[in-house]
Amino acid sequence: MAELDGRHTAQDLFWDQSFAISRRLRAEHPTAELDAVGLSQIFDWVIALPDFADDPELCNEGLLAAIYQDWYEELDAT
Repeated sequence: MAELDGRHTAQDLFWDQSFAISRRLRAEHPTAELDAVGLSQIFDWVIALPDFADDPELCNEGLLAAIYQDWYEELDAT
């Protein structure tokens, strides 16, 4: 992994990367039934990702909804 600023790498995930986060969640939780997954579960799963590098306090419902939507659309496309 290439360091960007001494603290973060190119592989690190941040809240504004909803598509990348949704792909990582899909890989980590391939059997998840999205109809049964709430935004609080999405939050818990995101902050547990080893390459998640953002501040959990910066999260809001809109960011979580965007991650959920990207994940749902990715599943729907397959």
